[in-house]
Amino acid sequence: MVLLGSPNDAQAARGIGGVNLVGKTTLDEAIDLIAGAERVVSNDSGLMHIAAALGRPLVALFGSSSPEKTPPQAGASRVLWLKIECSPCYQRECPLGHFRCMRELTVERVLAELATL
Repeated sequence: MVLLGSPNDAQAARGIGGVNLVGKTTLDEAIDLIAGAERVVSNDSGLMHIAAALGRPLVALFGSSSPEKTPPQAGASRVLWLKIECSPCYQRECPLGHFRCMRELTVERVLAELATL
């Protein structure tokens, strides 16, 4: 497992297993890594759209944003979105303080979706 992201994602990536390259790659390097990935799990981000464009099997996690507005390109992509009552709010920080839209997307659910790819 390889973790990618911007330097702003470094705190969130701490404590997760695998090779942590968060904030340590150029965009070109990240694209090369994604191109060689067996599977990709991503939030609604530019890297998600890159994975979809490259045809990589993808599980896209949506919380405060909406796959109805910015879905990944069709293909080997699956979307997980709980669509709780306050979603989408389009906020980076949960205005209600619970962040349920992402916290309730369990590892088990993501792994089950990955298994279908």
